[in-house]
Amino acid sequence: MLGRFEELGVLPYDRMSVLQARESVAAGKRLQGPPEDVEQVEDLLVPGQVGRIPVRVYHPVGGAPLALVVYLHGGGWVTGSVDVADAPCRSLANATRCVVASVEYRLAPETPHPGPGEDCAAAVAWLAGHAGRWGVPPGRTVVCGDSAGGGLAAAVTLRARDRGGPPIAGQVLMYPALAPARGSRSASYRDNAEGFGLTRGGMEWFWDHYLACPDDGADPYAAPGRAADLTGLPPTLLVTAEYDVLRDEGIDYAARLRDAGVAVTAVHYDGLIHGFFWMAKVVDEARDLPDRIARWLHATLTEPVNARVD
Repeated sequence: MLGRFEELGVLPYDRMSVLQARESVAAGKRLQGPPEDVEQVEDLLVPGQVGRIPVRVYHPVGGAPLALVVYLHGGGWVTGSVDVADAPCRSLANATRCVVASVEYRLAPETPHPGPGEDCAAAVAWLAGHAGRWGVPPGRTVVCGDSAGGGLAAAVTLRARDRGGPPIAGQVLMYPALAPARGSRSASYRDNAEGFGLTRGGMEWFWDHYLACPDDGADPYAAPGRAADLTGLPPTLLVTAEYDVLRDEGIDYAARLRDAGVAVTAVHYDGLIHGFFWMAKVVDEARDLPDRIARWLHATLTEPVNARVD
């Protein structure tokens, strides 16, 4: 697949304009395969701090839902959308037997930090407060995200802890972006800097567009990896990939959560690159991941505290 990208002359993000990057990510839908049928799809507008926030809700096939999963899409805070993430959300809903609500938060650079995170927090709060309308049992709201969306999901749980709610039953962080790329000394940023799709320069480009100023990178609601205190956070499933510049910050965050007394399940995929959750047509593990998430959700929400799923 990487060889094909090279043949096609796909540019790294730091050599694209914002509009080109959005077109490139949208074109990546061809790697997802055909979308699964679900029981129902509904589009909502929920209240935010600045206007209303579009949310797409997927009802799984197969009866009463296990939980509400609020999904925050990846794309470096600059690209991606509910539409681009449609097929993965359908697969996630059916595999987990959960209602999945995908949030169309505002994007940078038009809306830099803290705008995207505020949209996500507002949407999660509203959706958690109205989960009963979809038959979701009380107290079963989970926040999920991949890449930049994983960083936003981690920030939402930090906000919820710090501000007294809404209650979050768990967080699923898929290869999350947790700390600014510039100045990172992690081995994965060094070893995977080029040649594996997402480059170090690309992540620097995304962070430069997301942060209104470099000092914002110290804010844990922008960069959850900068949070000094991780106690009191919900059970966490954290997914990393071998050939990903973000690998080590995910591994480090999982270790810090464990040290803080948080129940953590870490799943590492050897031989995989960043973004594989959106590549189900060409990557077998992308089809495995929703099932992994389903097993973890069932164990976390229905079995005794500290249940683990490998």
